[in-house]
Amino acid sequence: MKAAIIGCGYVGSTVAQRWRGQGLSVLATTTRGERVSELENVADQVEVVRGTDAKRLQSLLADRQVVLVCVGSKRGANYAETYLGTAKTLAQVLPSTMVQQLIYTSTYSVYGQHNGAWVTEDSPAVPATDNGRIILSTEQTLLETMTPQRQVCILRLGGIYGPGRTLEKIYSRAAGKTRPGKGDEGSNWVHLHDIVGAIDWVRQHRLAGLYNLVQDEILTVRELISAVCKRHRLDPVKWDESKPSDRPYNVRVSNSKLKGTGYRFVHPTFTFRP
Repeated sequence: MKAAIIGCGYVGSTVAQRWRGQGLSVLATTTRGERVSELENVADQVEVVRGTDAKRLQSLLADRQVVLVCVGSKRGANYAETYLGTAKTLAQVLPSTMVQQLIYTSTYSVYGQHNGAWVTEDSPAVPATDNGRIILSTEQTLLETMTPQRQVCILRLGGIYGPGRTLEKIYSRAAGKTRPGKGDEGSNWVHLHDIVGAIDWVRQHRLAGLYNLVQDEILTVRELISAVCKRHRLDPVKWDESKPSDRPYNVRVSNSKLKGTGYRFVHPTFTFRP
């Protein structure tokens, strides 16, 4: 089987390594030429290409059966071009390829503001930011490419942590500072190992449609930061409840649908207990 990974970064490169180990022929794409030698260690073929280059993408995907789209946008980059532009280009070229399965790593932030309520894949997605609205349009564009011959699966990821992207590193910048609000928003996270595991599960079982991909344990932001700071002996974070929170969304995301397919999380909870 031949697979392509469009946007081979933190998640994509780990998936590439796993798929290659399973005997798949893996094509990895990047927009940065300096990453080619690194990606050649995990993929059979590496190409520098932008997601909006229809001619190149059509050629590269022509004989691929599986495509994983996990593009990322650097700070200051054009969000619409990176995400929605890539999706529109894929919608244009997919009919001329052998692609039977498309998997896209999205984000739970598309749900928007639900005031801490639990959400499922059937809950309305009402993004609270312009970037969130772009991601939702990206999802919709890709879902519209589904045909009886081509499955499309959207995975709505929580915040990503794992090797090289630890919670200590993520929250160390907040240590000793004062944050606005109560910190009572839901904190939805997923470990890299489960992102890779779920993507492979989707591929093997040819799942289609929307699936939330977050771990079982959802602490409040305040609980999580407090536990991380305590565990790593960082200065505690203070909260100014007289000011409104600066987080544009607050939800608790259910992973029941994905678990209902038989997937079992490697990291259902954090490795520490607050």
